[in-house]
Amino acid sequence: MARRAKPCPLCESGIRQINYKDEHSLSRFMTEAGKIMPRRMTGMCARHQRQVGTAVKRARYLALVPYAHVYES
Repeated sequence: MARRAKPCPLCESGIRQINYKDEHSLSRFMTEAGKIMPRRMTGMCARHQRQVGTAVKRARYLALVPYAHVYES
C-alpha cells in the first residue's frame, strides 16, 4: 500500500533559505538528543533537508545548538 506524500512544510510556508542563526526553527528538525531528523519523519523535500543539515552543522560549530545533550545518571 502506497503512502500519500505529504508536502514539504518549508515549501508550503514559502521559505527559500534556512538560516543557521535561527535555533528555534532548527530545533523543530532535531530530536531531543540533538540529532537531525530524517526526511521520512519531517516530510521535507530533498533540497530543504540538505539545507537543514548544513544549517544545523554550522550552528553546532558556532555553539548555537549543542552537538548532543548531556545524559545524567
